[in-house]
Amino acid sequence: MEANVKPVITVRNLDLSYDDYAVMNNLNFSVKKGEIFIVMGGSGCGKSTLLKVLIGLKEPEKGEVLYDGINFWEQDEPTQQKIMRRFGVLYQGGALWSSFTLGENIALPLQLYSALSPAQIKEVVELKLALVGLSGYADFYPSEISGGMCKRAALARAIALDPDIIFFDEPSAGLDPLSARMLDDLILQLKDTLGATIVVVTHELASIFAVGDNAALLDTETKSVIAIGSPKDLLANSSDPRVIQFLTRGERQATPAGKEFKL
Repeated sequence: MEANVKPVITVRNLDLSYDDYAVMNNLNFSVKKGEIFIVMGGSGCGKSTLLKVLIGLKEPEKGEVLYDGINFWEQDEPTQQKIMRRFGVLYQGGALWSSFTLGENIALPLQLYSALSPAQIKEVVELKLALVGLSGYADFYPSEISGGMCKRAALARAIALDPDIIFFDEPSAGLDPLSARMLDDLILQLKDTLGATIVVVTHELASIFAVGDNAALLDTETKSVIAIGSPKDLLANSSDPRVIQFLTRGERQATPAGKEFKL
């Protein structure tokens, strides 16, 4: 990724509280076009809340979220809706409609937000299912397939409208290691196939190191970003014991020089 690529997403001085409880404190980071950006951290650090702010579901107490320089939370509702049409979201549980077939789930956003004919929608549905490795499954219901397949079907729905930004909320949650690895591989393929900018909220180390071009580590205690960079570079070079603790699950400890030794 070239250093001069302009950010698609910029988060600036972001605060969010629930009553007197601070969830986020002065968050600052940016996401470049075409990269896979990881929002990582332990339980209670505010990852899921941050995602809600990014996709327009929760307004921050203070600060800015800019898409290509446009401050989302200062826009009127029609402009916000226009920006949100650029998003695809894979929710943690998949959020497929259980009474709809996979094909009907994927067709729904196309019916609501495109002018395609029924025949064209059917073609797009088949294409999106093929992209996620589910060719021939259009007539299956979510209850008839595995959890990993449901995640892939939900991803097919998330990319139905060809979004240029795709958000993933804990994509590996509830999956066995093989299914999680297959989903990681699919994320990498979609980055190359669609050229999309991808934001992944996760605490899973295997996924973080497998797909992350860049990352922001949220700290549970300070409610702020304590490190930004490639996950592999952070592991190799950080001298912050909190960073090493998270990226090694406590198996190593940082020295002041940024090197690690076995505990």
